[in-house]
Amino acid sequence: MKKVLETKELNKYFYTPVEFHVLKEINLSIYSGEFAAIVGPSGSGKSTLLYVLSSLDREYEGQVLFNDVEFKSLPNHELAHLRNKSIGFIFQFHYLLADFTALDNVMLPGLKLGELTHDDLEHRAMQKLELLGISDQATKRVNRLSGGQQQRVSVARALINEPRIIFCDEPTGNLDSKNAMNVFNLLKNLTREFDQTILMVTHDDSLSSKTDRQIQLLDGKIIDRSEN
Repeated sequence: MKKVLETKELNKYFYTPVEFHVLKEINLSIYSGEFAAIVGPSGSGKSTLLYVLSSLDREYEGQVLFNDVEFKSLPNHELAHLRNKSIGFIFQFHYLLADFTALDNVMLPGLKLGELTHDDLEHRAMQKLELLGISDQATKRVNRLSGGQQQRVSVARALINEPRIIFCDEPTGNLDSKNAMNVFNLLKNLTREFDQTILMVTHDDSLSSKTDRQIQLLDGKIIDRSEN
């Protein structure tokens, strides 16, 4: 399998209020089409690792390579373009624009990227909403949608530019168990049917056990990377 993401001797420090070594000698590879979960107790460094791997945090030591390119080697404008085109994000809180429609929210990253005409982008956005089973909600403002529907819209938004990898930070954390499993199954289907690569932070063992691989952190170190 082709590597999408790789770290070499990754270390991360916080310096305020005191120096703290949060990520320690992380060597990790994520492969195309893989659905992997980062797990571990609170304070183990899961979200910090996700933010570094996704280029949201570039204050680290060592290397983070995306398609063999080191994030820190890129000027800010090139990194912003790469992030918009090749990286998708799904968070615990969906961060949708409440007064916009579901369709408008999904289209926004594509409008920013500017590679498709408006009509082509709208067509692609409708395809993503249909893929996620909510195309009938496209013209509704998202503040009128249920929590599960809103999170599906956020998944569609993450997919709109057809990224190489999607990073998920507790994507089901605000959902009830039924909707959590629905969203999880949607993510898993993306890896199976479309070879999408997904890296997810979760506290939910019932979900992480159903991914391809669990990357377990403890005190900032990888202590296990077992396949499921």
